[in-house]
Amino acid sequence: MAPSRQVINAQVSPKGSLETLSQREVQQLSAAGSGNLYQLFRQCALAILNTGAHSDNAKTILEAYQDFEIRIHQQDRGVRLELVNAPADAFVDGEMIASTREMLFSALRDIVYTESEQSSLRIDLESSEGITDYVFHLLRNARTLRAGVEPKMVVCWGGHSISTEEYKYTKKVGHELGLRNLDICTGCGPGVMKGPMKGATIAHAKQRLQGGRYLGLTEPGIIAAEAPNPIVNELVILPDIEKRLEAFVRVGHGIIIFPGGAGTAEEFLYLLGILMHPDNRDIPFPVVLTGPQSAAPYLEQLHAFIGATLGEAAQRHYQIVVNDPVEVARQMAQGLKAVKQFRRDRHDAFHFNWLLRIEEGFQRPFDPTHENMAALQLTHAVPPHELAANLRRAFSGIVAGNVKAKGIQLIEERGPYEIHGDPDIMRPLDRLLQAFVEQHRMKLPGGAAYEPCYRVVS
Repeated sequence: MAPSRQVINAQVSPKGSLETLSQREVQQLSAAGSGNLYQLFRQCALAILNTGAHSDNAKTILEAYQDFEIRIHQQDRGVRLELVNAPADAFVDGEMIASTREMLFSALRDIVYTESEQSSLRIDLESSEGITDYVFHLLRNARTLRAGVEPKMVVCWGGHSISTEEYKYTKKVGHELGLRNLDICTGCGPGVMKGPMKGATIAHAKQRLQGGRYLGLTEPGIIAAEAPNPIVNELVILPDIEKRLEAFVRVGHGIIIFPGGAGTAEEFLYLLGILMHPDNRDIPFPVVLTGPQSAAPYLEQLHAFIGATLGEAAQRHYQIVVNDPVEVARQMAQGLKAVKQFRRDRHDAFHFNWLLRIEEGFQRPFDPTHENMAALQLTHAVPPHELAANLRRAFSGIVAGNVKAKGIQLIEERGPYEIHGDPDIMRPLDRLLQAFVEQHRMKLPGGAAYEPCYRVVS
């Protein structure tokens, strides 16, 4: 569904959420500058202003608002944004909705900081430790890291396009988590990324809890396809999908995985690849797969896929709970107690999981070209945690081909990706992907039948 074409012109300033920018930073962001940074901020801003829209296609949104402009003005007391032909739904009686304004300036903050940090001599992106340090600085700059707060950040992963029953179930789980004073972190979009936050807000209100955290982590390539939902009260835009995934496991204390499609499988495989590393064997990290009764076949298929490709050792890193929100929340709360004790015993920070070993292969951005997708080593000849990483990259490419503007363009120009590997890996992979299509868990552009952006070759 194409976004509405009602537009508005407006000027908006932050409320104490952004330090002043230098003249150089303003020039970098202006259309008169190099152009790349401006286009990035324009795309992110447009996605944020489209919060609540039904379109999940970045290309559709950008095409609908081709005449949208955003101009950055430096003034003595801060920054002012001038919006031209902005989506009118972001305003009420001419005033921008408060949550939208917060997220708009969060995007400006993160994009400016990322650009300035990448050119800094202090940043080392050539080593694993340097990349982790970079993620830490990005999160600290966004004021996401809060020292001394006991472990209670639960990451919720799952699909942005799910059934009504599955969405209601995520709200029930979020409600049970909120009743136990737990905070929620998601990819910040719709569907599973919104439901747990919505449930938790009600539970926090019931418990008269102030300062509930609804943290959304995203990245520029996917923000337009998964525009932030309005419940998010902390938005962080990481520079790429790998930094985003690392941020999830560094700030999250436990993870709940709901039904989803290729993007959810990508996140799950990334997590398993890390937890299966020998250096992480003794680190407690509660992981629960869950969904309503109707999602039981999905959970069984995902569990079977993990068993067939990565083995029982991988399956031991998570629990499966079907149709029981209370049990999910109890297991998570119990798991967080073990996390708290472990961190305390080893003097590790509560706010950032420094002890977790993440190899460089998990941190390097994967460019899903046709050549890179065909070259993935999906074979038992590599160690299981490396196979998990390569399977993650395969799903990352499928996500790109489904929803990212660059990936969609590549598929239009060159046809589907080819994914090669051992037959005993390719067969379960093909079955899982086919099940996603049959269960409508792949993106369906404009409601049309799904056209696969991939071809599995054994």
